[in-house]
Amino acid sequence: MSAADAFAVLSDTERARLRPAALPERVEVMKAVLSREPFSDPAWIFERKLDGIRCVAIRDGRQLRLLSRNHLSLNTRFPVLAEVLSRSTDADFAIDGEIVAFKGTRSGFELLQQRGLRGVAVYFYAFDLLHLSGQDTTALELRSRKRLLRRTLTAGGPVRLSTHRTGDGEALFADACRRGWEGLVAKRAQAPYTPGRSRDWLKLKCSAEQEFVIGGYTAPRGSRAALGALLLGHNQHGELRYAGKVGSGFTDASLRDLVLQLHPLRQQRSPFADEIRERSITWVAPRLVAQVRFSEWTRDGRLRHPVFLGLRDDKAAEEVVRE
Repeated sequence: MSAADAFAVLSDTERARLRPAALPERVEVMKAVLSREPFSDPAWIFERKLDGIRCVAIRDGRQLRLLSRNHLSLNTRFPVLAEVLSRSTDADFAIDGEIVAFKGTRSGFELLQQRGLRGVAVYFYAFDLLHLSGQDTTALELRSRKRLLRRTLTAGGPVRLSTHRTGDGEALFADACRRGWEGLVAKRAQAPYTPGRSRDWLKLKCSAEQEFVIGGYTAPRGSRAALGALLLGHNQHGELRYAGKVGSGFTDASLRDLVLQLHPLRQQRSPFADEIRERSITWVAPRLVAQVRFSEWTRDGRLRHPVFLGLRDDKAAEEVVRE
């Protein structure tokens, strides 16, 4: 569909919010704030929270760029998605979405860590439209942006449109958890798209999972080679605070990859603000970010039953805070 046809769905009031602008080179994405309590409100919409890699797709003519949230190119990693998205419409666009792989009906970040992604079906789920044919659409209300997105993008194959519902958020959240989903994202329907973290988007998680900075590792024990456990932390008031260690979830391949990336970062002093009582620690500069699933936080701020899922190269260590 042409851009003119897509814009035809907007009212005069909505069109007045469009701003002529060049296609962006990069986008500072809008981020959700963790909310602990599900809620119901007709002024909010609810989407499935997908456990993948945040991605902005920018089409300029026939050229399509896939950018992570910290502006790294994902084209060589997901060439099929880039090719299909480049042919999805005749219009230039900037679309916000998530790259996802599934195991059954559950999305899993760890599935995207497999080398070469052999046998893994990968999808791009589009959920927001930021720019279309020379017009900046971010000042439009979310409902209007989604209406334009549905008119612009031809979904099919590995390209999907993220669905949403309005209504009983508490019932939707309970259903999401029963299905084994990661959770929901609640979005204020009238909100514009604003860069950075905003309370107009709230994430409701069924299970605890987030990113942590790696600040060191322990020596291996028993039959394991390379390393024993990773020492994890998060940023708080300009300091790296210790959150505990993770020693499960590794594969032979992930251990080899970790060693290759951690060795150049070795240093003499601990990067943590807290005293850590562990034997045979190797400290590293806090540069690498790990995705970790866990059952809960303990009272002293440590992770209970953590499991390593993989490294994230799409998030800067400086951004990692306790959610």
